[in-house]
Amino acid sequence: MEMKAGRLSGKLLIGCFAMLLGAALVPTNSVRGQNIVFIMADDCTFRDIGCYGGQAHTPNIDRLATEGMKFNRCFQASAMCSPTRHNLYTGLYPVKSGAYPNHAKAYEHVKSIVHYLKPHGYRVALSGKRHISPKSVFPFEILKAKDNNPNLELIDGFLEQCKNEATPFCLFACSNEPHSPWDKGDASKYPPEKVELPAYLVDTPVVRETFSKYLAEITYFDGQVGEILSLLDQHELADDTFVMVVSEQGNSLPFAKWTCYDNGLQSAMIVRWPGKVKPGVETDAMVEYVDVTPTLIDVAGGEAVDGLDGTSFLPVLAGEATEHKTHVYGIMTTRGIIDGSDAFAIRSVRDKEFKLVMNLNFDDQFKNIIIESREFQSMVANAESGDATAKKLVHGYQNRPQLELFHCDRDPMEMNNLASDPKYKDVVANLEEKLRVWMADQGDEGVATELAAFEHQNDFQQKKRAAAANEK
Repeated sequence: MEMKAGRLSGKLLIGCFAMLLGAALVPTNSVRGQNIVFIMADDCTFRDIGCYGGQAHTPNIDRLATEGMKFNRCFQASAMCSPTRHNLYTGLYPVKSGAYPNHAKAYEHVKSIVHYLKPHGYRVALSGKRHISPKSVFPFEILKAKDNNPNLELIDGFLEQCKNEATPFCLFACSNEPHSPWDKGDASKYPPEKVELPAYLVDTPVVRETFSKYLAEITYFDGQVGEILSLLDQHELADDTFVMVVSEQGNSLPFAKWTCYDNGLQSAMIVRWPGKVKPGVETDAMVEYVDVTPTLIDVAGGEAVDGLDGTSFLPVLAGEATEHKTHVYGIMTTRGIIDGSDAFAIRSVRDKEFKLVMNLNFDDQFKNIIIESREFQSMVANAESGDATAKKLVHGYQNRPQLELFHCDRDPMEMNNLASDPKYKDVVANLEEKLRVWMADQGDEGVATELAAFEHQNDFQQKKRAAAANEK
């Protein structure tokens, strides 16, 4: 018996050695991790995209939705470029990361998606618009942008190299479209007289002309999406790549960007993951941009990171869950934006049914660069000529009540403020309590935090402001 046991042990040892040798001989071109491609628009209202019911012709995004999962309730924490991108890459809400005004910088101790994926062997690259700071927090491999857009030639080379070297990659392709001045795309496909304007915009020739150009630029962005997806096909990487496309915040027309309304904070999100995400499905699960980094870590096979504000929604993607979050939050800082109010602090919270917007400095007037735009001035002209609807909208954009409550399904354009209706007293109280608890957790002191915004802008903005002060 002892001899048989010895022979058996020897066979086991030989077998284990063979397995180890076999593992060592695995070809170096085997993929070690799930590839990731994240594509983001700039200033694109989600509901203007074709598959979200919009007028823009977006065949590539629409096709992607048939190949993956479309999120109907995706939100970001701030309807401004810089805070949004910090929020997205760090998994932290804006005040906690330090990046809450525009042209922001995160605290030096903050980590980003780069730090979380590199230890797993990933090349983490970014091509296109950045708007993040400092470099120590965001040490992306930069594929130099082309006109502030993803550089398709460099992306092509990056994909080829990663495939040849069997290196998993996470690529962020960040477009600058359809950000103003809306000078790309074929606007002739959207005759101004046939454009349908949302109810919160005054119908003027100038607004119609601008909206036509804006829709054309969404189609231009859709072309960029198509070109990146084609590169994945050409390199035979599509089946091994997790693809996520988002629309960022709303456009820079009134009541969208630079607000806490859903026209500004809600985003398109579409995910294609062959073999993992069922094609052609939709979800009403509430997710936020702050959840993206934890989700990508999960996709890459990493461990959950303590201290992040976001959580992975991988169970939603896998079809194992239909819910993710019960509440989503928003913050808007006007201090530091072009022609912005000195401090018009806005905070918001919403559940699946109601949205509460809290204007902390409502006695002040809400201002930003939109007020001086041709579009807004044409709305003002209509108001002054006696157009009652124009008068109401122009006044409502610049003058806000302390609280605004909207029913999300019945009033998706947020035109009817229910905050003063006694019937919704308990709804307002419950949501306001949720919002104040969140603010306390973030270290958000409201107006006081707003007044400290300059300290949280990047070094370039601080030097620019100091130089302007010295000239006076």
